[in-house]
Amino acid sequence: MNPLKRVVIFGATSAIAEQVARNLVSQGSHLYCVGRNSQKLEAIIQDLKVRGGNSQRIDGYSADLTDIAVHQRLIDEAKSFLGEIDAVLIAHGTLPNQQACQASVTQTLREVETNALSVVTLLTPLANLMEEQQHGVIAVISSVAGDRGRQSNYVYGASKGMISIFLQGLRNRLSNSNVDVVTIKPGFVDTPMTSEFDTSGFLWSTPERVANGIINAMKKGKGEVYLPGFWRGIMIVIKMIPEFIFKRMSL
Repeated sequence: MNPLKRVVIFGATSAIAEQVARNLVSQGSHLYCVGRNSQKLEAIIQDLKVRGGNSQRIDGYSADLTDIAVHQRLIDEAKSFLGEIDAVLIAHGTLPNQQACQASVTQTLREVETNALSVVTLLTPLANLMEEQQHGVIAVISSVAGDRGRQSNYVYGASKGMISIFLQGLRNRLSNSNVDVVTIKPGFVDTPMTSEFDTSGFLWSTPERVANGIINAMKKGKGEVYLPGFWRGIMIVIKMIPEFIFKRMSL
């Protein structure tokens, strides 16, 4: 079991990450939170401090994680504040409009940079740090959308697919270093990012449920987790559909 005592959360202002942070604080964890929206991040940090005990260290820093020049400094500051890093959750990202991406190369590249490249550039120094200290867990929120390209969101799906494959290789690399690499693949989650969708169907989950699954997966060091778990079966079926049939489907 991985002790989630000193945790860094990147993308801490997302609905899922905020719930993970609350749950960790209730379990006595020390946290360093990074988010882009400075006002929202400060409100979250203050809320976490109220929820936490007097001995818990909770702080953070506002940064745009697409600015790769700040990544190493953020990691160094988190380590200095916490003393050591036991666990990392990378949760930042956007849900792009597929039609807007199709109409603009610039928009497409911006979304790939946010959802894939900025994650890779964070993972590289984090992996080196964990490998050097010979313990820890790194978890990244990918998506079921990365399992197969679909016409409705293939820019987003391609970005998440890249992350999932990158994490597979990283997990293989760090397997002998006592470092767990966890790929989190949520399905549909009712968050502000999905506010334009009808979230009433049975396939939709809540940030609270997904957060519980993330923490459980990080503690146990699971390799790849679908949240909720029934999405694993759904995606197995979707991936098995022959291409000549799949290309005629509107998914």
